[in-house]
Amino acid sequence: MMIRKRSVLYMATSAQAKKRVRQNEKIRARQKGQATEVRSAIKRVIEAVEENADNTNELLNDTLGLIDSAVSKGLIHKNKAAREKSRLQKLVNNQ
Repeated sequence: MMIRKRSVLYMATSAQAKKRVRQNEKIRARQKGQATEVRSAIKRVIEAVEENADNTNELLNDTLGLIDSAVSKGLIHKNKAAREKSRLQKLVNNQ
């Protein structure tokens, strides 16, 4: 189990440190997938607006829910979420 601190790798020696490394890898993988899902949803809304699709409001509602859940999980900061939501709503309303 390797721990990275400032571009130097340290070996986890205690059982607790090894377990934390394993847990952090799992958490990081899970969070990466969730963050990717949020970014993809945002892109889908933008593409739908550009194509003047009929389901933009449905996509927007789904995306806003994903953004809110990402905030509650600590994936993104609440101010960034508010900014993203505002920009998406403005984009859809000015369509």
